[in-house]
Amino acid sequence: MSPDLKYLLFSSILCFVQVLVAATGANQQVGLPTLAGNRESLPEYTGWTGRARRAHLNMIENLVLFAALVLIVAVSNKANATTAMGAMIFFWGRLAYAVIYVIGIPWLRTLAWFVSVIGMAMIAWVLLQAM
Repeated sequence: MSPDLKYLLFSSILCFVQVLVAATGANQQVGLPTLAGNRESLPEYTGWTGRARRAHLNMIENLVLFAALVLIVAVSNKANATTAMGAMIFFWGRLAYAVIYVIGIPWLRTLAWFVSVIGMAMIAWVLLQAM
């Protein structure tokens, strides 16, 4: 498995862990019977639970883009050291983002997000060069 695909796997696992963290917080705030129901009129999640949920949703948005880039690299046989580095930067940036967001450090969270975007840009750059 290429490093790019390995970090796509790690990022997918991170996304799953994030949903578990968010679900744990939601369970603590509203309880399992409410979550097992139709989820109509759910209150807004507050504190770390709300931040965990928003971090997870942001991960989903970014994982779609990252997955597309990594899969295009794999299918087009363009994986190289730069795409591997970009994938690694994306993963570690997203891991830092998740932790920082749940803790609640706003500007550092934005910096971690930007780091992950740099990782995606590195992969996209390789693909654009190959056109």
